[in-house]
Order: sequence, then C-alpha cells, then structure tokens
Amino acid sequence: MTAPLLLRMHPEDNVAIVANEGGLPAGTVIEAGCVGAGLILREKVPQGHKVSLQPIEAGQAVRRYQVPIAYALQQIEPGRWVHECLLRMPAACSLEGLPLASAIRPALEPLQGHTFEGYVNADGSVGTRNLLAITTTVQCVAGVVDIAADRIRRELLPLYPQVDGVVALEHSYGCGVAIDAPGAEIPIRTLRHISLNPNFGGEVMVVSLGCEKLQPERLLPAGSIPMVAAGQTTLHAVCLQDAHHIGFASMIDDIVLSARPHLERLNARRRQTVPASALVVGVQCGGSDALSGVTANPAVGALADLLVRAGATVMFSENTEVRDAVDQLTARAASPEVAQAIVRELAWYDQYLHRGQVDRSANTTPGNKAGGLSNIVEKAMGSIVKSGSAAISHVLPPGEKLRPDQRGLVFAATPASDFICGTLQLAAGMNLHVFTTGRGTPYGLQACPVVKVATRTDLARRWHDLMDVNAGRIADGQISVEQAGRELFDLLLEVASGKRTWAEHWKLHNALVLFNPAPIT
Repeated sequence: MTAPLLLRMHPEDNVAIVANEGGLPAGTVIEAGCVGAGLILREKVPQGHKVSLQPIEAGQAVRRYQVPIAYALQQIEPGRWVHECLLRMPAACSLEGLPLASAIRPALEPLQGHTFEGYVNADGSVGTRNLLAITTTVQCVAGVVDIAADRIRRELLPLYPQVDGVVALEHSYGCGVAIDAPGAEIPIRTLRHISLNPNFGGEVMVVSLGCEKLQPERLLPAGSIPMVAAGQTTLHAVCLQDAHHIGFASMIDDIVLSARPHLERLNARRRQTVPASALVVGVQCGGSDALSGVTANPAVGALADLLVRAGATVMFSENTEVRDAVDQLTARAASPEVAQAIVRELAWYDQYLHRGQVDRSANTTPGNKAGGLSNIVEKAMGSIVKSGSAAISHVLPPGEKLRPDQRGLVFAATPASDFICGTLQLAAGMNLHVFTTGRGTPYGLQACPVVKVATRTDLARRWHDLMDVNAGRIADGQISVEQAGRELFDLLLEVASGKRTWAEHWKLHNALVLFNPAPIT
C-alpha cells in the first residue's frame, strides 16, 4: 500500500481530503511530514472525502479553500470522515454590498510567439475545424435531416476531402412554445449564434418544416448572417412542406443538393498559421469530485492564464457553480460595470430558480457527493479555480455572441448543466472546449473539439481512450499545477491545428440542449 496522503488546500483549513486510490481504512496513521501527521483515522474514508484535522464543535465552520463550506451539526472528532450528513450548508451569499473591482489583478505578462493552423473566416474569426452545419428551425425535421446528413457523409464528403464533417444542429425547440414570452429570446438567439460558430466557416444551411412558430426569417433575419461570404443575397431554406416535394425521397434529395455549394466553398478553404490569440476556449466541469478543485480545475486555471497572456479568449460559466464565490468574482472584475453585470446575471438566475421553487442546492448530484463534494458551496470553490487569476474583462448573457473586442477572461452566464452550458458556449463563439471530470463522462460536442481532463489517475487509467489528459498526476506528485497547465496549453494548440481528441476519434457527441426559460404551450 502507498503511504497515506491527505491534501489540504490552505493552512487554515480544518479538513483535508484523502488522495489515495480506494481511500484509507480505519486505524490508518498519518505519517510524519504529511498533512495531519500523527492523526489516526477513526473510520474508513473513501478517496476524495474529507477528514477532520482537529476537533470541530457543533455549529463551528468546516473550512476548505480557506472558506466555510459548511457548519457542523454535531461535534466532530479529529480523524473522522466529514460527510454531508454531519453538515449544514451555509445560506447563499447576499448580492448586496459586494466588493466591486476591489482586487483588480495587474495585467499578466504577454505570452508571444505561439500559433496554430486554423481556418480564417470572412468576419475575422478562426475555426479549428471545417464543418458543414445544417441548421434546423424545429424538432419536427430532425429525423429527415439526420438521414440526409448521413447520405451527405457517405456520398458527398469523399468528394470534398478538406471538409471535416457534417453537423446537424438538432434541438427540441421551434414549436409548441410561447415564442413571444419573456425568456423566449434566449433559445432563439442561441440557435442563431450557433449557426454562425467559427467552425462552420460562415456557411449557413437551413432546413424548415414550414408551419412552425420559429420561421427561418425569424431565426435568421436579414442582416444577421454574412451573406456576402456565402455568395448569397437572401437566406435559402429547404422547406419540407413545399408543394414541389413529392414523397420522402424528394425531401432528402433537396437537402443533399442544397449542401453541394456549401461543401464546395468549404472545400476550397485551407488551414493557415494564425496567432494563439484567435482561440476562443470554453472551460467547463462535469461529473466533478473533490479532486476536481485540487488537480484538473487548477490546471485549467493555469491554462486560462496562459491563454489570456497569449491574447486569447477564455470563457468560464456555470451560474450555480460560481454563485457561492460571487464576492471573489466581483472583486476580480476589471471594472465596477463588469462587477455589476456579474451581479445582474446571477440575480436573474436566482429569480429563475425561485420561480421553479428550488435553490442552488439542487445542483449537486449523487455522483458529486459520492466523489466527496458535500454541497454546492464546496463544489463552487473547486469550480471557480478554472478561471485562473486574470481580471474578468466581460460578462455575456446566455445565448449572446462574443464581439471581436471582447477578449480576455469572460464570464459567460450559463446554467451548469453540461449540455446546456456547452450549447451556450458554442453560441458565444467557442472554437475549442476543455472539460474536466472526476467521476468520468463520455461528454463530447460535434461542432467543436473537446479536450477531456481527468482529475484522478485511476480514472485516466481505466478510461485511457476517453481522457486526453491525466491531471491526477498533480495529486500523485509527478507534476505541478503549472506544468499541467503548460501541457494543456501545448495540447490545445495541437488540437486547434487538427489533432483529434478521443471524443472526435470515437465520434462521441451529445445533443444540443437549448436553455428555454419561457413556457411550453
């Protein structure tokens, strides 16, 4: 058996987590020179779970990351397993009286000379992939588009070798919804902006049913897409209810025929050397455990700093998973206006949850708790470190698209759901995605490469052909957080230049999930 290893995030913390695979049995003695030296475990403690380092009285704060993550419901002796049944979660931090841009970080030293091979678009954005996207206006057409896309892959893609693939933008929206209700603008603008993602090269191909509420002209109104790049003057949509479609085969033939000019233009594109500043990287975590905030997320935070130094854009998100660190966010804002925008978005989300008669505590999953995360406060403290240390320069409401001048570290205000968050980051203009996981998930996106980072060596070993990076080596003492961040930075430049991730290798992807806070009719 390897030597017992406890990890403490700050010297003032009164708990540490077990790093050993399989946990530690009752009676384990923590050796001299380690955190908790001389401590004897009173019970078996699973990997990633907390151990009390000192007596904690009933009502006293349990501290991790130098913050109270919970309050003890009873006295907890040293060496006890500190799990959720012994704890009371703190109330949510007030959104009033927060520090506004009070801890502005000095600008990070520029990092120059780093490039990748990307596809330059007419609007100046850069794709990391060269994909044909088929936008759909309503779920009703999804089955037809899926069959047509399969035929395009089999019959046409071999003729256009520079095109990386075909993406059908399937979703559950478009009809049976209160399309004029407050909040309905969010899914509409999300789908519009995904259609303009840099990885689609400015080519907009649309398939409509004909009778849906979300008509093509409403989804993509005049002036919303760069028609000049596509050589068009008006938006052309294949409408399945058009009278000239006689039978199912006619619909499929029309979609396949319409794809040809888009494929021809995409096929004429070539990768060219561009600066790393052209990257728009979304960072996210899913299937998190207590090691997420120790290994993978700090490594991504180090990556985020490198990207910001290189002039790139980094988006972090997940409203409920940063809500309990809101004071840290507003203090790090580049200006009082940015800080107030953070408060505005989180207050809106608080109200959204309140309407559903739930609060932020509904976020933490059974898997999170099995991995050692007792509540959303502890989860939030480990989640926020993905953002690194740079000043927060911009705030993006859900479904909005980043402007060219919105660079640096951006808070994209999205729900924490993996699929909704990924969908909204695609809408924002993400061309590369980094996803950390402790419990393990086969998450992937068809429209964008996803680099998967494991928090534990055990997960990386078992899922060796699903995880791209093993951040568990940090806990094992093999590499530092900074070294892991640099390794990720170098890998991202390779992936942006065409190297496939494991999710791409296996063609793993999840469906787009639009965030729709408006009613269903």
